Amino acid sequence: MAETGARLLVTDDNKVNRLLLTRSLQLQGHRVASAENGRIALEMLRAETFDLMLLDMEMPELDGFQVLEQMVGDAKLKDLPVIVTSSLEGDAHVVRCLELGADDFLKKPVNPVILKARIDSSLEKKRLRDQQKAMVSRFATSEVAQDLHQSGFALGGRRLRCTVMFSDIRGFTSLVESQPPEETIELLNTYYTLMFDAISGQGGVVNQMIGDGLMAIFGAPLPVEEPPLAAVRAALDMQEMVGLFNQERTAAGKSPIAIGIGIASGEVVAGYTGTQTRATYTCIGDTVNLAARLEAHTKEAGRGILVDGDTQDALAGRVATVPLGEVQFKGKAALVPVFAVRTGS
Repeated sequence: MAETGARLLVTDDNKVNRLLLTRSLQLQGHRVASAENGRIALEMLRAETFDLMLLDMEMPELDGFQVLEQMVGDAKLKDLPVIVTSSLEGDAHVVRCLELGADDFLKKPVNPVILKARIDSSLEKKRLRDQQKAMVSRFATSEVAQDLHQSGFALGGRRLRCTVMFSDIRGFTSLVESQPPEETIELLNTYYTLMFDAISGQGGVVNQMIGDGLMAIFGAPLPVEEPPLAAVRAALDMQEMVGLFNQERTAAGKSPIAIGIGIASGEVVAGYTGTQTRATYTCIGDTVNLAARLEAHTKEAGRGILVDGDTQDALAGRVATVPLGEVQFKGKAALVPVFAVRTGS
């Protein structure tokens, strides 16, 4: 079924071709604009929103190939469906257009029935792509969605340096047992809303939520300036939000909550793990394990935020910390220097 009412752009230097093609498409129910050369077309594409472009190849100023080359390098335009209409002869031209991202290549004079079918098909593919993007944006963080949009999906990982954070609610099991399930779910929804805001506000990505615990990454999948500092600032924001949240809970006659946060910096292997039908963005490695150990150690240390030596060095005195000495963590051959972040309480 044709997708009527789509916004189309006809780009052709021949005025007669533009007028006739525009009229034909309007009769099909589409909203049509036109451009007389590639330069004008690109200006219009960047200023307005279109669903599809019909593109001639031989034009002054910028020809069709040059337009496609610029679109491939533009994040906003690279997914726009393009149907090439051209009188150029030879398979090489067709191949080059398709390699540059064109959806289809039709030789002039274009058969109107075939053109209508190709437009309908391209618009349906765009609708499905847009639907997929919307689903990704709903069930993934904006950073992961952006990475998928820019790089595409592929299982596998790459080595990089980043900062990893683990956090959970202290005494959560006892809290769950003392209140109705509905109240627990409401607590978690509020808690995660606050924590997500603090973490994303510093460029971090929450990639795991297990019960009351979460794992966040700073520096992947998208780069963050100074991931260790960003993670510690996010942790301080999280503690501040929990303090404000507790004021509301206390006023409502409910028990306050406390959280523990562990942060470690170093090399990890990050990427998409799972299957082609179900995958998640995560990272693995010694840095991840150390962050988890530090979070667990907050209970024994009686501190809200603990960081490792690499994170401490990267802070360069910009955040106040207290050395707690070296700790022997499970799975670590060497002792680990541990530092507590001053929270002002």
